[in-house]
Amino acid sequence: MGTERLRELFDRVPLRMLAPASLALFALVLLVVVIASLGGDGSSSDSHGGDSRTTSERTTPTRTTTQPKPDGAALGRRVYVVKPGDSLVQIAQQTEVPIERLIALNPSVDPQALVTGQRIKLRE
Repeated sequence: MGTERLRELFDRVPLRMLAPASLALFALVLLVVVIASLGGDGSSSDSHGGDSRTTSERTTPTRTTTQPKPDGAALGRRVYVVKPGDSLVQIAQQTEVPIERLIALNPSVDPQALVTGQRIKLRE
């Protein structure tokens, strides 16, 4: 009866090793997937088949107008309607109304929680 017990234990050992090996393999695959998803910022030309020029060869678009754009208040706009993805900083840049002025005119607006369709005062 002793040899049967040893034989039974010996047969179970490979199955006991299968669970930790499967867990390690899963962790490795998960790590590779996470690293691959974090590493792709869309600028690599090899993985996306995009532009093969080097960074120094790429040009950035420049503004052709030399006149400064009048701010939203100067254009007669009194309010700005928030669009999806807008932030208070972007609104200040687009309307050229200083962010301090926007905050002063809109004390009840939470800059971290703008809602699409919300109206932001640009001037009094």
